[in-house]
Amino acid sequence: MIEWLWPWMLLLAPLPWLWRRLAPPAGGEQPAIRAPFYSQWSQLAQEQRGTPTRGGLSLLALWAVWILLLLAAARPQWIGEVQEIPESGRDLMLAVDISGSMQVEDMKAGQRMVSRMLAVKQLGGQFIAERQGDRLGLILFGSRAYVQSPLSFDTATVKRFLDESQIGFAGQDTAIGDAIGLAVKRLKDRPADQRVLILLSDGRDTASSVQPLDAAQLAADLGIRIYTIGIGADRMVMPGVFGSAFGSRQVNPSADLDEDSLSRIATMTGGKYFRARNPQELAGIYQLLDELEPIELDSASYRPRRALGYLPLALALALSFALAAQRLWQRGALRAAWRQGAVE
Repeated sequence: MIEWLWPWMLLLAPLPWLWRRLAPPAGGEQPAIRAPFYSQWSQLAQEQRGTPTRGGLSLLALWAVWILLLLAAARPQWIGEVQEIPESGRDLMLAVDISGSMQVEDMKAGQRMVSRMLAVKQLGGQFIAERQGDRLGLILFGSRAYVQSPLSFDTATVKRFLDESQIGFAGQDTAIGDAIGLAVKRLKDRPADQRVLILLSDGRDTASSVQPLDAAQLAADLGIRIYTIGIGADRMVMPGVFGSAFGSRQVNPSADLDEDSLSRIATMTGGKYFRARNPQELAGIYQLLDELEPIELDSASYRPRRALGYLPLALALALSFALAAQRLWQRGALRAAWRQGAVE
């Protein structure tokens, strides 16, 4: 459907005709000059003007330019169908560990092993994309913690920031406490009962300026719930000599994971601790988080709008250029005739 914001502009359509009809004729006499080549000039001018039909077409073109300009000034807009927007009112901060240990390839995806960071990007990106109606933010932490994306409804941008994150950009150590403190700072002014932090790490705190449990207590006092996820496999076989089974050994790549602290952080704030040993478990955790932090049933609606004024404006500009080009061509031909008469 097309809507006109200023339809009264179309009332100006007869204005040129009224001006031509009612305006007094120009007075005064023009000085006469003697031109010996006037007959040739006049003949060429008549040829350039063409028949009365061509003159009528020029007049119609001028009228078309005027009407198109009025249509653009009337500000037409296209209005689409009603779109429903789910509103959850949730403010979710996602804190992701990008320390050096996240490059360990102990997450089995199909027939190959992938790094922990790659699994987080793939499944975390899907989780972000599905948070329709939620306001989402992203914190990345290593030796330091920083806000990569503030709270925003633009989940596509938050997903892109997660995809572009690189291991080691924030240092090789792990600052869980600083990440929680930064999330608290961002969430504390948001409405109560709508503030959630999802923290994902594969290690223990080694670089924070504030202890993780102290930061968690502050979050609990402010009503911020924290869901923690410990990522990393429990067992991984290290190859032996020249990559063969000879001399191979089994190790625990998650030996540094501080599950006790992560569990206590979640319990203190009314959240829950999850363990993700492979991409399948991580995907299941994200699905469970959807259930724990459900999207509300209330929704808002809007109708998309798009301005269309540029279309008649572009047509008016094209017609104006065509008329100007015609006039310039005629004047050039007249000048050529004048020069020719002057030489003769």
